[in-house]
Order: sequence, then structure tokens, then C-alpha cells
Amino acid sequence: MRWVAAGLLLILLLLQTRLWTGDGSVPAVLRLDSAVDAQRAENAELDERNRALAADVADLRQGVDGIEERARRELGMVGEGERFYLVIDNDDR
Repeated sequence: MRWVAAGLLLILLLLQTRLWTGDGSVPAVLRLDSAVDAQRAENAELDERNRALAADVADLRQGVDGIEERARRELGMVGEGERFYLVIDNDDR
């Protein structure tokens, strides 16, 4: 009877060791869960950026208004028949 109890205790210890160390252990699963959460957060940010870029592309494909707006904003271009005025605020110095 002692041998059976000792054998069962040994098996229990081996199973517990496997549960707390190695691949598939509780700490490894917790680390993987946190890595999955971090990746999901990063994916959500990238999805938002992709939606914004897709909206820009759709706007540029629809007509010249998007192109003109982008040229004014990013390149400082002025349309034909328009005047450019530069206002300098003395409070910024």
C-alpha cells in the first residue's frame, strides 16, 4: 500500500511540476494573454490609422477638391485669382 501511495504522490508531483513550469504552464499562459492584449491594442490603433488613410484615398479619388485641400495644407499653395496674406503676430516674439 505504501508503494502505491508513494507512486501516486510522485505522479502528482510530476504533474504539478509540469503545470507550473515549461510550455503550457500557468505563468506561460498568463504571459501569452498579456501579449495578446497588447497586440490587440496595437491592432486597434493601426485599424484607426488605416480607416483615416482609406478616407483620404477615397477623398482624393472623388475629385480635385481633396487634392486642392491637401496642396493648400501641406504645400502652402495658393489658388489662381487668390491673394496670400501673411499676418505676423507681435505677441509671439
